[in-house]
Amino acid sequence: MPDTTLPVFLAATVPVSGHAVLDGEEARHAATVRRLRAGERLILSDGAGAMARCVVEAVQPGRDVTLALAIEEHWIEEPPPLRVVVAQALAKGDRGELAVELATEAGADAIVPWRAARSVAKWDDGGRGEKALGRWRATARAAAKQARRAHIPEVAEPVGTRELAELAGTMSLAVILESGVPARLTDLDLPDTGDILLVIGPEGGITDEELLTLEAAGAQAVRLCTTVLRTSTAAAVALGALGALTVRWQ
Repeated sequence: MPDTTLPVFLAATVPVSGHAVLDGEEARHAATVRRLRAGERLILSDGAGAMARCVVEAVQPGRDVTLALAIEEHWIEEPPPLRVVVAQALAKGDRGELAVELATEAGADAIVPWRAARSVAKWDDGGRGEKALGRWRATARAAAKQARRAHIPEVAEPVGTRELAELAGTMSLAVILESGVPARLTDLDLPDTGDILLVIGPEGGITDEELLTLEAAGAQAVRLCTTVLRTSTAAAVALGALGALTVRWQ
Protein backbone atom coordinates (compact mmCIF):
# COMPACT_ATOMS: atom_id res chain seq x y z
CA MET A 1 0.00 0.00 0.00
CA PRO A 2 1.47 3.41 -0.94
CA ASP A 3 2.59 5.68 1.93
CA THR A 4 -0.29 8.14 2.39
CA THR A 5 1.88 10.50 4.46
CA LEU A 6 4.10 11.52 1.54
CA PRO A 7 3.38 14.88 -0.15
CA VAL A 8 1.87 14.81 -3.63
CA PHE A 9 3.22 16.86 -6.54
CA LEU A 10 1.72 17.11 -10.01
CA ALA A 11 3.44 16.50 -13.32
CA ALA A 12 2.22 16.29 -16.91
CA THR A 13 3.35 12.65 -17.13
CA VAL A 14 4.44 10.02 -14.60
CA PRO A 15 7.05 7.57 -15.90
CA VAL A 16 6.46 3.90 -15.14
CA SER A 17 10.10 3.44 -14.12
CA GLY A 18 13.50 5.08 -14.33
CA HIS A 19 13.84 8.78 -13.66
CA ALA A 20 11.74 11.94 -13.75
CA VAL A 21 12.24 15.67 -13.34
CA LEU A 22 9.93 17.90 -11.30
CA ASP A 23 10.04 21.55 -12.38
CA GLY A 24 8.01 24.74 -12.43
CA GLU A 25 5.81 25.84 -9.55
CA GLU A 26 5.58 22.31 -8.18
CA ALA A 27 9.37 22.12 -7.88
CA ARG A 28 9.56 25.53 -6.21
CA HIS A 29 6.95 24.45 -3.68
CA ALA A 30 8.77 21.17 -3.03
CA ALA A 31 12.15 22.85 -2.54
CA THR A 32 11.24 26.11 -0.79
CA VAL A 33 8.04 25.33 1.12
CA ARG A 34 8.37 21.62 1.86
CA ARG A 35 12.19 21.90 1.88
CA LEU A 36 12.64 18.47 0.35
CA ARG A 37 16.23 17.34 0.00
CA ALA A 38 18.10 14.45 -1.58
CA GLY A 39 17.08 11.13 -0.07
CA GLU A 40 13.55 12.21 0.83
CA ARG A 41 10.46 10.81 -0.87
CA LEU A 42 7.35 12.19 -2.53
CA ILE A 43 4.42 11.04 -4.66
CA LEU A 44 4.32 12.14 -8.28
CA SER A 45 0.85 12.30 -9.86
CA ASP A 46 -0.59 13.29 -13.22
CA GLY A 47 -3.98 14.02 -11.66
CA ALA A 48 -5.61 11.38 -13.88
CA GLY A 49 -4.84 8.20 -11.95
CA ALA A 50 -1.13 7.59 -12.54
CA MET A 51 1.02 7.86 -9.40
CA ALA A 52 4.57 6.98 -8.43
CA ARG A 53 6.57 6.96 -5.22
CA CYS A 54 9.87 8.70 -5.92
CA VAL A 55 13.09 9.42 -4.06
CA VAL A 56 14.73 12.81 -4.57
CA GLU A 57 18.15 12.31 -6.12
CA ALA A 58 19.15 15.96 -6.33
CA VAL A 59 17.73 19.46 -5.97
CA GLN A 60 18.91 22.05 -8.47
CA PRO A 61 18.42 25.47 -6.78
CA GLY A 62 18.15 28.84 -8.45
CA ARG A 63 15.50 30.71 -10.37
CA ASP A 64 14.36 27.59 -12.24
CA VAL A 65 14.32 25.01 -9.46
CA THR A 66 14.22 21.35 -10.48
CA LEU A 67 14.19 18.09 -8.59
CA ALA A 68 15.75 14.97 -10.08
CA LEU A 69 13.69 11.95 -9.08
CA ALA A 70 14.11 8.19 -9.21
CA ILE A 71 10.92 6.13 -9.59
CA GLU A 72 10.59 3.47 -6.86
CA GLU A 73 7.01 2.31 -7.39
CA HIS A 74 4.38 3.11 -10.02
CA TRP A 75 0.66 2.36 -9.92
CA ILE A 76 -2.65 3.34 -11.51
CA GLU A 77 -5.72 4.18 -9.45
CA GLU A 78 -8.92 3.61 -11.42
CA PRO A 79 -11.85 6.01 -10.99
CA PRO A 80 -14.70 4.71 -8.81
CA PRO A 81 -17.37 2.63 -10.58
CA LEU A 82 -19.94 5.11 -9.26
CA ARG A 83 -19.01 8.73 -9.97
CA VAL A 84 -20.56 11.78 -8.33
CA VAL A 85 -20.82 15.03 -10.25
CA VAL A 86 -21.55 18.02 -8.00
CA ALA A 87 -23.55 20.88 -9.50
CA GLN A 88 -22.63 23.68 -7.12
CA ALA A 89 -24.58 26.94 -7.15
CA LEU A 90 -22.39 30.04 -7.29
CA ALA A 91 -21.84 31.54 -3.86
CA LYS A 92 -20.65 34.95 -2.73
CA GLY A 93 -17.19 35.66 -1.38
CA ASP A 94 -15.02 32.67 -0.70
CA ARG A 95 -17.93 30.33 0.06
CA GLY A 96 -17.89 28.94 -3.46
CA GLU A 97 -14.20 28.10 -3.20
CA LEU A 98 -14.81 26.54 0.23
CA ALA A 99 -17.56 24.39 -1.30
CA VAL A 100 -15.15 23.23 -4.03
CA GLU A 101 -12.40 22.52 -1.50
CA LEU A 102 -14.63 20.44 0.79
CA ALA A 103 -16.33 18.60 -2.08
CA THR A 104 -12.96 17.71 -3.59
CA GLU A 105 -11.63 16.42 -0.28
CA ALA A 106 -14.83 14.39 0.14
CA GLY A 107 -14.39 12.74 -3.26
CA ALA A 108 -16.34 14.69 -5.91
CA ASP A 109 -15.41 13.37 -9.35
CA ALA A 110 -16.43 16.52 -11.23
CA ILE A 111 -17.83 19.93 -10.32
CA VAL A 112 -20.23 22.01 -12.41
CA PRO A 113 -20.69 25.68 -11.41
CA TRP A 114 -24.40 26.49 -11.54
CA ARG A 115 -25.78 29.97 -12.22
CA ALA A 116 -28.83 29.54 -10.00
CA ALA A 117 -31.49 32.25 -9.95
CA ARG A 118 -30.84 33.15 -6.31
CA SER A 119 -27.06 33.03 -6.48
CA VAL A 120 -25.71 36.32 -5.18
CA ALA A 121 -22.48 35.81 -7.12
CA LYS A 122 -22.83 36.48 -10.83
CA TRP A 123 -20.08 35.25 -13.12
CA ASP A 124 -20.02 37.22 -16.35
CA ASP A 125 -18.70 35.84 -19.62
CA GLY A 126 -15.67 38.12 -19.54
CA GLY A 127 -12.47 38.37 -17.55
CA ARG A 128 -14.06 38.38 -14.10
CA GLY A 129 -15.91 35.16 -14.80
CA GLU A 130 -12.74 33.52 -16.12
CA LYS A 131 -10.84 34.56 -12.99
CA ALA A 132 -13.56 33.14 -10.73
CA LEU A 133 -13.57 29.86 -12.66
CA GLY A 134 -9.79 29.78 -12.46
CA ARG A 135 -9.96 30.12 -8.68
CA TRP A 136 -12.38 27.19 -8.46
CA ARG A 137 -10.07 25.07 -10.62
CA ALA A 138 -7.00 26.03 -8.61
CA THR A 139 -8.89 25.22 -5.41
CA ALA A 140 -9.85 21.77 -6.71
CA ARG A 141 -6.25 21.11 -7.73
CA ALA A 142 -4.85 22.12 -4.33
CA ALA A 143 -7.53 20.21 -2.40
CA ALA A 144 -6.93 17.04 -4.43
CA LYS A 145 -3.21 17.23 -3.62
CA GLN A 146 -3.94 17.85 0.06
CA ALA A 147 -6.25 14.84 0.14
CA ARG A 148 -3.66 12.80 -1.81
CA ARG A 149 -6.20 11.97 -4.47
CA ALA A 150 -5.08 10.31 -7.69
CA HIS A 151 -7.76 12.12 -9.72
CA ILE A 152 -8.29 15.87 -9.79
CA PRO A 153 -11.99 16.62 -10.34
CA GLU A 154 -12.72 18.56 -13.50
CA VAL A 155 -14.36 21.93 -12.88
CA ALA A 156 -16.53 22.54 -15.91
CA GLU A 157 -17.69 25.78 -17.49
CA PRO A 158 -20.64 27.36 -15.63
CA VAL A 159 -24.16 26.40 -16.72
CA GLY A 160 -27.66 27.76 -16.36
CA THR A 161 -30.67 25.79 -15.21
CA ARG A 162 -31.61 24.64 -18.72
CA GLU A 163 -28.14 23.21 -19.32
CA LEU A 164 -28.16 21.63 -15.86
CA ALA A 165 -31.48 19.92 -16.65
CA GLU A 166 -29.97 18.55 -19.87
CA LEU A 167 -27.04 17.19 -17.86
CA ALA A 168 -29.42 15.62 -15.34
CA GLY A 169 -31.10 13.71 -18.14
CA THR A 170 -27.82 11.96 -19.00
CA MET A 171 -27.14 10.69 -15.47
CA SER A 172 -27.87 7.33 -13.85
CA LEU A 173 -29.43 9.32 -10.99
CA ALA A 174 -29.90 13.04 -10.40
CA VAL A 175 -30.50 14.28 -6.86
CA ILE A 176 -31.48 17.76 -5.70
CA LEU A 177 -30.74 18.53 -2.05
CA GLU A 178 -33.78 20.38 -0.72
CA SER A 179 -34.52 20.70 2.98
CA GLY A 180 -38.29 21.13 2.71
CA VAL A 181 -39.26 17.85 1.02
CA PRO A 182 -40.42 14.61 2.68
CA ALA A 183 -38.19 12.21 0.71
CA ARG A 184 -34.79 11.42 2.19
CA LEU A 185 -31.49 10.55 0.54
CA THR A 186 -31.60 7.20 2.34
CA ASP A 187 -34.94 6.41 0.62
CA LEU A 188 -33.37 6.36 -2.84
CA ASP A 189 -32.40 3.22 -4.73
CA LEU A 190 -28.76 4.13 -5.29
CA PRO A 191 -26.91 2.55 -8.23
CA ASP A 192 -23.60 0.69 -7.96
CA THR A 193 -22.22 2.05 -11.22
CA GLY A 194 -22.69 5.04 -13.45
CA ASP A 195 -22.97 8.71 -12.55
CA ILE A 196 -24.91 10.55 -9.87
CA LEU A 197 -25.61 14.26 -10.27
CA LEU A 198 -25.78 16.03 -6.90
CA VAL A 199 -27.41 19.46 -7.17
CA ILE A 200 -26.57 22.00 -4.45
CA GLY A 201 -28.62 25.19 -4.37
CA PRO A 202 -27.55 28.70 -3.34
CA GLU A 203 -27.94 30.22 0.13
CA GLY A 204 -31.31 31.64 -0.87
CA GLY A 205 -32.60 28.24 -1.95
CA ILE A 206 -33.76 26.76 -5.23
CA THR A 207 -36.75 28.45 -6.84
CA ASP A 208 -39.96 26.55 -7.58
CA GLU A 209 -39.37 27.05 -11.30
CA GLU A 210 -35.85 25.60 -11.07
CA LEU A 211 -37.12 22.66 -9.07
CA LEU A 212 -39.85 21.91 -11.62
CA THR A 213 -37.37 22.17 -14.52
CA LEU A 214 -34.93 19.76 -12.91
CA GLU A 215 -37.63 17.33 -11.83
CA ALA A 216 -39.04 17.32 -15.36
CA ALA A 217 -35.59 16.12 -16.49
CA GLY A 218 -35.75 13.23 -14.03
CA ALA A 219 -34.04 14.70 -10.97
CA GLN A 220 -35.39 13.78 -7.52
CA ALA A 221 -35.57 16.26 -4.65
CA VAL A 222 -34.53 14.80 -1.30
CA ARG A 223 -33.44 16.07 2.10
CA LEU A 224 -30.18 15.02 3.64
CA CYS A 225 -30.85 15.60 7.33
CA THR A 226 -33.14 17.43 9.74
CA THR A 227 -31.12 20.65 9.64
CA VAL A 228 -30.38 23.19 6.92
CA LEU A 229 -26.81 23.10 5.61
CA ARG A 230 -24.89 25.98 4.11
CA THR A 231 -24.24 25.78 0.38
CA SER A 232 -20.51 25.54 1.14
CA THR A 233 -20.86 22.38 3.26
CA ALA A 234 -23.84 20.52 1.78
CA ALA A 235 -21.96 18.71 -1.00
CA ALA A 236 -19.26 17.41 1.35
CA VAL A 237 -21.82 16.06 3.81
CA ALA A 238 -23.83 14.42 1.00
CA LEU A 239 -20.68 12.90 -0.51
CA GLY A 240 -19.87 11.36 2.86
CA ALA A 241 -23.35 9.86 3.04
CA LEU A 242 -23.08 8.53 -0.52
CA GLY A 243 -19.70 7.06 0.27
CA ALA A 244 -21.17 5.07 3.15
CA LEU A 245 -24.41 4.13 1.36
CA THR A 246 -22.84 2.95 -1.91
CA VAL A 247 -19.78 1.04 -3.11
CA ARG A 248 -17.71 4.22 -3.33
CA TRP A 249 -15.89 3.64 -0.04
CA GLN A 250 -15.56 -0.12 -0.34
